[in-house]
Amino acid sequence: MADNKMLVEERTKDLGNFLVGRLLPFRKKRQVGPFTFIDHMGPLEVKKGHYIDVDQHPHIGLSTLTYLLEGAVEHQDSTGTHQVIRAGDVGFMTSGSGVTHTERTPKEQRNNDFIFPMHGYQIWVALPKENEEMQPRFDFIPKEKLPQWREGNLDVVLVAGEGFGRKSPLKVYSPLFMVHVKAKEATFLEINGQLKGEIAIVVTKGKVEDDGITVEAGQMLISKTEDECSIHLAENTELLLFGGQPLPEERFMYWNFVSSSKERLEKAKEDWKNKRFPKIKEDDTYIPLPSKR
Repeated sequence: MADNKMLVEERTKDLGNFLVGRLLPFRKKRQVGPFTFIDHMGPLEVKKGHYIDVDQHPHIGLSTLTYLLEGAVEHQDSTGTHQVIRAGDVGFMTSGSGVTHTERTPKEQRNNDFIFPMHGYQIWVALPKENEEMQPRFDFIPKEKLPQWREGNLDVVLVAGEGFGRKSPLKVYSPLFMVHVKAKEATFLEINGQLKGEIAIVVTKGKVEDDGITVEAGQMLISKTEDECSIHLAENTELLLFGGQPLPEERFMYWNFVSSSKERLEKAKEDWKNKRFPKIKEDDTYIPLPSKR
């Protein structure tokens, strides 16, 4: 493998009713551009007695980006937002100084005999230092408002940031990109000159080949340089490209908190333990701070 590339295997974690696979961070690479954390949800079946119910929990210093390939999730947070995010939509919650939220299977998918597919990603984007304590907010972009186009034999969606000469309407806080690519037929994707910054390729379906390396679903290929020329996609392959310019300061993580300051992480831990974070109205659920993370 070339020195400027790293291949990452997804690590699976059992959360009870469903499994998530973690791709970032890992020991040799803590961030790709400003992206600090990627959880892969599914593919799984949502059915009676097996629902997604992530109770109220906090964040600081980051934006959470929810992007689904299949299914739907109901988002609620302490800014007052209540939004169902469906496949192809983008939910973008910016925690700033502190926010709490829940993620659940939508009401229309509960208490019936139907089975619904669920597959997607939750991604954390670290905020620049000057935005770490900004007012929390939530932005939602429905799928039909995202830039979508045909690139040769590829169907491409610009989920966030800038790339391929286009710009997503989603408000972001540092130079980054996230792109969803689908190939029905075997083809090449030209990357060189289209994206700026560090680049990661997450294969969600099928496989890609690059410089003699085969990357399959559940794996991620990271390039630390911007000189990727092209990658070969097998037929019926889907992938996500993400990355951007790294933030100048190191970022520290504890549980759901990200900050350029270790002292700020300690304050967030104490605030959550003492229930000083904002709350979702009429929601008394609470996930305790883990003893070690």
